[in-house]
Amino acid sequence: MGCDHGRVTVLPSTGLPPAEHGADDRSRPDPVDGPVADARGPRTRRLASDRPLDVRLTLDRLARGPYDPTFRRPAPGEVWRTTRLPTGPATCRLVQTGPRDVVVHAWGPGAEEALEGLPHLLGEHDDADGFVPPAPLRDAHRRAPGLRVPRTGRVLEALVPAILEQRVQSVAAWRSWGWLLRRYGEPAPGPAGEAGMLVVPDAATWARVPSWDWHRAGVDPARARAVVAAARAARRLEECPALVDAHGAAAAHERLQLVPGVGVWTAAEVAQRALGDADAVSVGDFHLAKAVGWALTGERVDDERMLELLAPYAPHRYRVVRLLEISGRARPPARGPRLSIQDHRRH
Repeated sequence: MGCDHGRVTVLPSTGLPPAEHGADDRSRPDPVDGPVADARGPRTRRLASDRPLDVRLTLDRLARGPYDPTFRRPAPGEVWRTTRLPTGPATCRLVQTGPRDVVVHAWGPGAEEALEGLPHLLGEHDDADGFVPPAPLRDAHRRAPGLRVPRTGRVLEALVPAILEQRVQSVAAWRSWGWLLRRYGEPAPGPAGEAGMLVVPDAATWARVPSWDWHRAGVDPARARAVVAAARAARRLEECPALVDAHGAAAAHERLQLVPGVGVWTAAEVAQRALGDADAVSVGDFHLAKAVGWALTGERVDDERMLELLAPYAPHRYRVVRLLEISGRARPPARGPRLSIQDHRRH
């Protein structure tokens, strides 16, 4: 779905444009050379990896649609993202300076904590040793040696948009996400805030969103209740990264699914982003089984058959899915009419 945007002008003081106008009122920062000047920072750090790293491919799936107000990809090799950490909100600008090197500038009360978490965010923990992809995806694997599975460590941050994406088309969920962030989020620290980027609300704020605002955002009561339940359990949910380290990913998946309204699909979507789980498969996805079946066998399959096809690649089944996504082989020929977008504000 396209959006009309107004003309963008650049703010001389920051090198970032103000918020664009249109259906989503969200901005796309221009590239900025070198550290960005700001009265409150930034803090800067360089990460030099011992193996290939592609910042954009690694972080791409953290964005909830092309106009996510917490995420921007203004230029090749550059990503801006915001996050809310125990020490406070933070904005990070990540710039690829070499095939294994990244320079990161961070603003906000959570800047130092964000910089400390860079190795996890950029997949330094992600071990692909021994992984041999399916034959149809080997060329994609060869062309993307820097693709990794990130681990943000921020569970609620990944869980809320995953719940919003349940049982609806992605574009509708992204629209709801943007509306709720504009209503309840806060401006991002540093120059990104001037450009319209936002930080997600904290758990207490999610828990007290009133029913009429869920309705205005196009979120049905079942999904709204699931978000509120997740927010009320946020303290226990944020323990999931430590749970993975102590007991394995299955224990974290199990805890996530204790939240009413969170099932296998939603838990996998969170694990892929917040927990760095390279084996998490989004079972129950409307398109995924068909795409996997088409890429690997030339046939459409159901979830059960998809899991059979992916089983030989454990513990890298999600890595296979990511290669499928970037390979261009993820879409079988369309058949039948497309699903209509449900507008829950009219119900």
